[in-house]
Amino acid sequence: RSVIIHDETLNRTTNGKGYVKDYTLAELKALDASVIKGTEFSPQRIPTLTEYCDWVKGTGLVTNVELKSSIVYYPELEEKTAEMIKAFGLEDRMIFSSFNHLSIVRMKQLLPQCPVGALVENNDLQFAGYYCHKYGFDFYHPDCSLFTKENADNCREYGVGVNSWTVNDLGSLERLYEWGAAGIFTNYPGAPKAWLAAKG
Repeated sequence: RSVIIHDETLNRTTNGKGYVKDYTLAELKALDASVIKGTEFSPQRIPTLTEYCDWVKGTGLVTNVELKSSIVYYPELEEKTAEMIKAFGLEDRMIFSSFNHLSIVRMKQLLPQCPVGALVENNDLQFAGYYCHKYGFDFYHPDCSLFTKENADNCREYGVGVNSWTVNDLGSLERLYEWGAAGIFTNYPGAPKAWLAAKG
């Protein structure tokens, strides 16, 4: 069973310890995932991909699903994920991204109509637009603190969209807007939404 959790380990976001892979689904479901937000939100249970898809289906949202396959490469992760997306009819409502670019190459093979994004960390990949275009990636997903104007221009040149993470300050938001980013990842969605509305 696939679950929705930010890290490949439990330590930071739950009251568990160790790798997600070392727990049964029942054990994962018994954990509290409200550690970061505090006890007023407790308990928060780790949802399965099935539960997530069931929720998304009723919202009308397009969501980004990051495949966590950089540390642990789960057998058939992409195939099982694609099967679930098809079962819920969400092919037009999902973007897939990963730091493991082989995972998104495989997702594009399985679900050609779904956009995919190349996540990068620790550095801004030079000539990112060319790289993404060459391998059929629709988006480039860089760390906003490392992303450069040169790469913004390179992505635009090759028709590659940019969705940058984690944009939690107005300066980064303004810069990415000016550079033509397609979207952002943020911990505070209300602020950029209000800023964009004010821009008209």
